[in-house]
Amino acid sequence: MFLPKYPENPTPPPAHTHAPASPAPVRRSMPPMSVDHKAVIALVVGGVVLTALLAAVAVTAISVAIAAVVLRSLLSQHNRR
Repeated sequence: MFLPKYPENPTPPPAHTHAPASPAPVRRSMPPMSVDHKAVIALVVGGVVLTALLAAVAVTAISVAIAAVVLRSLLSQHNRR
């Protein structure tokens, strides 16, 4: 019931008789890219500096948060007495 039905006399596919309209474009290889070492060094140093600044901001934020919690705890105990 669900089996495919094949034609009784299969015909071969037609031969390719189409000619290209124009020849394929010539691919030229790109010249080797020269990497400026000063630019690479500047990029790496910039990344290190930005990472250090981000770490400094994170450490400062954590220490301020801890100090705020400690001060809040000390002040709430002082108000209870």
